[in-house]
Amino acid sequence: MTSIRIKTLDRLTHEDLARLVDGYVSDSVYRVKKTDDGNRIAIHLRRTRIRPPYTKVFPHPAGELRKYREVVKQGWSLGAYDGTELVGLALAEPRHWNRSVWVWEIGVAPSHRRRGIGRRLIAGLARRARKAGLRVLVCETQTTNVPAIDFYRKVGFVMEGVDFSYYSNEDLEKGEVAIFMKLRVPASRPSGRSGTGARRRASE
Repeated sequence: MTSIRIKTLDRLTHEDLARLVDGYVSDSVYRVKKTDDGNRIAIHLRRTRIRPPYTKVFPHPAGELRKYREVVKQGWSLGAYDGTELVGLALAEPRHWNRSVWVWEIGVAPSHRRRGIGRRLIAGLARRARKAGLRVLVCETQTTNVPAIDFYRKVGFVMEGVDFSYYSNEDLEKGEVAIFMKLRVPASRPSGRSGTGARRRASE
């Protein structure tokens, strides 16, 4: 078995996007409820198992591919390679006005899932963000995409936002609501090795 290399993604084809970010099947959804009595606003999300499972296929129209190719040109996106084969990707771009990194897409080939590749892609983005002085990774997914939510939570993201009209004016009625998840990136610390080491040696 060859080792998987993570490196900067320098090109993106429609075939790769369709193969690695193809959609999802979920046997659970988060039901969303909002209450507002004028004094207290509350948003509740409750995980619920469903039958049959919810299935969504991502179409990836030409306009989206053009946008993502521009994102790739910025040099922040990562690819996971098994030899020369692209088996995973994370499309991302910095937003310097609020020191964040927006993660547009992350995907791994079915043949290479459950091998820690997604975790390594997120870790790679976090390292780049830290070196650049950026503070948080941000992604958007849907209340129907519980596998993605579980993955993001497993690698350290927390749910921090809900948008009831991100896709349409009927998102709540349709049961597919946008949620925003964030992973805070610890700031880089000066090494301070020489001074700390000198003090330690002087006191020993």
